[in-house]
Amino acid sequence: MKKPTDLMSIGQLSDRTGLSVSAIRFYETKGLVAPLRNAGGQRRFHRSDIRRLSFVMIAQQLGLPIRDIVTALAGLPEGRAPTQKDWTKISEEVRSELDRRIEALTRTRKNLDSCIGCGCLSLKTCALYNPDDKASQLGTGPNYAIGNRRAPDPHR
Repeated sequence: MKKPTDLMSIGQLSDRTGLSVSAIRFYETKGLVAPLRNAGGQRRFHRSDIRRLSFVMIAQQLGLPIRDIVTALAGLPEGRAPTQKDWTKISEEVRSELDRRIEALTRTRKNLDSCIGCGCLSLKTCALYNPDDKASQLGTGPNYAIGNRRAPDPHR
């Protein structure tokens, strides 16, 4: 049986997380928290939702989209604080995406440093160099700079 102190109002959750009430309601619509309703229809959140929303805030600061956060948190139990095993599973799921983003940011930083340093985008050593517009065969965007070095189709 839950004690009355195990549940919090949306205002209390807002005070504890620093999120606005409207942000908490938004996260509710995305399924990131699932409050109960009291007899008067008011939302009541589990204390464990403090940790869930804290994870959401951290993940968003890292640039993870809401859909990925929803997927990561889908396996967490409702109504109880996550265990170390729960968080380890989420960490493993998110880690590969973070590693991919770190690699992309590192590559971009390296490429930008060399391009800014040379002041010219036509050097053969520049990651953005694009003779005969071969990069257009890779699709739109700065393909070479973002690491898409797939060989262009010679028949195109």
